[in-house]
This record gives sequence, structure tokens and C-alpha cells, in this order.
Amino acid sequence: MAHEYSSQARLSPSSYEEDMRLLLAPRLAYFAGVARQEHVTRAAQELGVPQSTLSRAMVRLEQDLGVTLFTRKGRTVSLTPAGRDFLVSVERALGEVERAAESVRADADPSGGKVAFGFLHTMGSETVPELIRAFRVDHPRIRFTLVQNYGEAMIERLRAGELDLCLTSPVPDAPDLVARRLDEQRLRLVVPDDHRLATRKRVRLAEAADETFVTLEPGYGLRRITDALCAEAGFSPRVAFEGEEAETLRGLVAAGLGVALLPPPAVPRPGVVELTVTAPRAIREVGVAWLDGLADTPPVAAFKKFLLSRRGNLLPD
Repeated sequence: MAHEYSSQARLSPSSYEEDMRLLLAPRLAYFAGVARQEHVTRAAQELGVPQSTLSRAMVRLEQDLGVTLFTRKGRTVSLTPAGRDFLVSVERALGEVERAAESVRADADPSGGKVAFGFLHTMGSETVPELIRAFRVDHPRIRFTLVQNYGEAMIERLRAGELDLCLTSPVPDAPDLVARRLDEQRLRLVVPDDHRLATRKRVRLAEAADETFVTLEPGYGLRRITDALCAEAGFSPRVAFEGEEAETLRGLVAAGLGVALLPPPAVPRPGVVELTVTAPRAIREVGVAWLDGLADTPPVAAFKKFLLSRRGNLLPD
């Protein structure tokens, strides 16, 4: 025996909720307009839609909800108790939509919008503050949402739409991203000031093959670079500690826990000596990345252009 079901009965709860949102959303502003005017003709004039369209929309809205929202007397209408309750929620929802629209318009404002910018921990003390200071000379009202993290985490947030741009190392190579190399930074072998190599100014990395290293955790770009350089020098580093901050590693080197390959510090740290690595060439490339195919807002386009103009002059000497 064949059975018939309504379209709503065939939907799962989640599908039903989604279907109702699609049905109701276009009519909510119409409903609020009619409720304000308590007159279909005046509401149609205010909303700029044909009166017949508005009347049909209100009838369909009641049918879809299965609730009477208005009592009608000619062109004049008044809200039922259910209609008044519904209006409270509708006005709240429309207010949230309006605030969201104002927010995204403000974020895209060429002179005072917002840029969501991610950068590496090692660039937070000097490089990024200097970049933003220089950029704001010509764009004083543009605002920033700043995220400081390691490279892979920033790329994930870029893909999730949480960041517009990120400054990272190594420069990523992925089909869904656009990346531009901006600068390179020499890495140094950092040793305790009483270390056997501390009297030297230059060192081949192979000379540290028997040392214990302190490094960043796997997943950090600097860790991948450290492992690759050590492999090029002919050894695999023995790791005593894996951390999240370069300056923490520098402190542990000073405490005698091991040696580390690190970028230059913003401020010299006592207790360590920083040696130039002559072989292999110990550098890290730094670049800016963004999601391919995504249209920039004017503030993002301006900051991207600024970053690209700093190519070769991004990092402090």
C-alpha cells in the first residue's frame, strides 16, 4: 500500500531547520514592515514591493509556520498574540543582520577597515610592530586583528578564512595559496658562553654534530629548517627539549641544556654566544601568503601592496 508524506515529514530535523530558514528568511523583513504599519498598502509602499506580492508573502509565511500571525480587516491588520511573540524574535534577528552588514562594510572601508594578519612568534617583538608602524603613517585608521602562531597553524587559519595574510617561514608551496618571498634571515648557532665553541666567531654546523640541541616542536617551520640543515651537515640532532618560543630556547641554551639554531634576537641575551654558520648556508626564507582566488578588501589590498614593497628590506639588520 502506498503512503504519502508531507515534504516536511521526509526531512531530518537538521534538514527541516535548514529548509525553514530558507523559507522564512526572505519574508522576515516583509513581516516586520507589515507589523509596523498595521496596513498592507502602506507597508508595500514603505518596502517598495507590490501590494499583491506582500499579501501573498504573508499568507505563505503563516502557512509555512502553521500559525496565524495577523487578524485582518480589509487592508488593516493587527498582530495576534503569536504574531507579537514572533515579531520580537524577528526584530532581534533583523537587528543582528543589520549589525553584521555594518561590521563587514566597516571592515572593508578603504580608509578605516580591518586586516586580519598572522605572523611568526619570532617576528612579534620587532619586525611586525615596525611594519605596522610604517604602514600606519599613510593609513592611520586601518585596524588590525593580529594572530601570533607557528606557520602550519597560521596556514590552517588562512584556509579557514580567519586570516587575510600571514607572514611565515618557510614560504609555503600549495595550490590553494599564493605566496611571495620577501626576505631571508641568517640563522646562528647559539651556544652557552662557557661552551667549547664560545671563543669562535664562525663555525661549520658539522662541528656541532655531537652536541645536544634544543629546538622548536615538530610542525614549526624553524624546526623543519633545523632538521634539514643538520641532515645537510651529515647528522641528525639529538634533541633535549622541544619548545614553542625561540627566546625560551635561547634561555635554555644559556642554562647549559644544549645548543640551538635560531634567528638573531631582538635584544642580545646574556649567557650565550651566537656564531655565524659558514656551512651549510644557514638561512630561513620569510614570505607572505594568502588564499588564492579570494578578492581583497581595500584595506587588505593596501597592506599586501605595502608588504610586497618591503621585499628585501623586511627584516632588521
